Amino acid sequence: MEKTKLQWEEFFSLNQELNTIFFTPEDFSGDEDLIAKTTEQFVKQEIVPQIENIEQHNYQVSRRLFEKAGELGLLSIEVPEEYGGFELGKAVSGLVAEKMGYAGAFSVSFNIHAGVGTLPYIYYGTKDQKEKYLPKIASGEWIGAYALTEPNAGSDALSAKTSAVLNEEGTAWTLNGEKQWITNAHMADVYVVFAKTNKGMTAFIVERTCEGVSIGLEEKKMGIKGSSTATLILEDVIIPAENVLGEVGKGHHVALNILNFARLKLAFGNIGTAKQAIGLSVQYGKERKQFQTELVDFTMIQEKIANMIIATYGAESAAYRTAGVIDEAIHASDEGIMQKMSQFAMECAINKVNASETLGNIVDEAVQIHGGYGYMQEYEVERLYRDARISRIFEGTNEINRLTVAKMLMKQTKQLGDQVDKDKFENVERNHRYILLSKQLLKKSLKTLSQTPELKIEQEQEYSRVLADMLKDVYVMESAFLRTKKAISKNGEEKECTKQFITDVLCEEGYRKVESAAIVLLSAAVQEEQTRNAILDEIRQLSVPLYTNLFTKKREIAKTIINRGKYIV
Repeated sequence: MEKTKLQWEEFFSLNQELNTIFFTPEDFSGDEDLIAKTTEQFVKQEIVPQIENIEQHNYQVSRRLFEKAGELGLLSIEVPEEYGGFELGKAVSGLVAEKMGYAGAFSVSFNIHAGVGTLPYIYYGTKDQKEKYLPKIASGEWIGAYALTEPNAGSDALSAKTSAVLNEEGTAWTLNGEKQWITNAHMADVYVVFAKTNKGMTAFIVERTCEGVSIGLEEKKMGIKGSSTATLILEDVIIPAENVLGEVGKGHHVALNILNFARLKLAFGNIGTAKQAIGLSVQYGKERKQFQTELVDFTMIQEKIANMIIATYGAESAAYRTAGVIDEAIHASDEGIMQKMSQFAMECAINKVNASETLGNIVDEAVQIHGGYGYMQEYEVERLYRDARISRIFEGTNEINRLTVAKMLMKQTKQLGDQVDKDKFENVERNHRYILLSKQLLKKSLKTLSQTPELKIEQEQEYSRVLADMLKDVYVMESAFLRTKKAISKNGEEKECTKQFITDVLCEEGYRKVESAAIVLLSAAVQEEQTRNAILDEIRQLSVPLYTNLFTKKREIAKTIINRGKYIV
């Protein structure tokens, strides 16, 4: 556990011996590969043929799919064995979420159920609560939902107005209020509801059959039309005292910690959909001809495909890295799991922002590659485009997540020391050098901002946005670099040349983004012209590796994936 506590101190150490080993997608075993194939087959054979029915809110179809998923064990990945589950951790649950990312709106329903609809019972439930609810949820007999957002409490979810009042005997609570945009609202059998009490925010278990519980009309949405989204209405709903989840007055801990997991799970779902969009683009590009030439033979189309692959590889590397580190932390000691998990809020937020924006860019390019056909509903990318848009909004908007990252990042400045490292890293391999130089620029930016007292970073949010993006880019660069390094050490350079090309581009382009961000940030923060000029001159004098011909590397990346027909790196 000590290593986990020091991870960000190590991250900023600018240590030239970058030997960190972490989990990568290539580490999955035969059993885990079987789970992945089972999920793929379930999506292809059971869900895809029913997409149209799901989009029309045929709840009976969706419920049967949940029951089938339960029979296959796909709802039980993180559920403890004593309650009918497999207890396999975040990496495997991420793998299932990724494969489910091909399932359209049903993937949202699935991930909400298996994530925030299940995890509160696992981590905060009493033994009796776990025995009562987890077997039903894990089997798909019951569907779970999570009710936090309210009409006037979206990003500021903890300012909710829904109330809960304990009776004089202390035996039951009365709940009143409305919860908005609740996924699985019309299908759910049980809801985790957050309400204000005289001791603060508290989490409650509310069953659908409770008197006073009703559901509003289905929302008419831009995308993810097949998922149920509606208002949960609570009118004098009386629930027993034993239905408090966690401690009275500490529901904010439940809400925030479970949302961290939800953000990581969403990232995995986004990665799966990104891979789907790549496959559809490659397939269409090989079938469609313009000027007697296949679309995929045009180098500008190859560049688009390569950029899609590179971004997905980075997101995938970062997400599995985070899942692996969380799994390691969970098994490292007997400490309370939730006490450990709060340490990973920054990584979960980074992955949520990165994967959702990666998906947004990829589906946009997928539509562009399809041309006019991409705008037509009979082509799948049209739906992917609409469905993807929500990912930058729910589970905390990307703006809120960036603020979270920046706030936590600024706290790390105490560990950075007073001096920025002057080592130019001359003898370090070029991609590693890009990473170390990027960390040096981030470190310099953090120190400068922390030493500028007149700047109120939390109020001047542009600074937070740039800081968060710098950290995101460095985290993705390093994750991809270490993943590729690990693969090459196992399989050799020849077999992993595609990963190497991808990492070359990620690191070179990543450094350019970080350098540009540092210049913008420091130029804004430092008012005195002479000091600002000295700082910018220091950046210009960094010993940056000579830039390379990225066009040729991207062409090689694209051609490899085009030949394979889908995202396989």
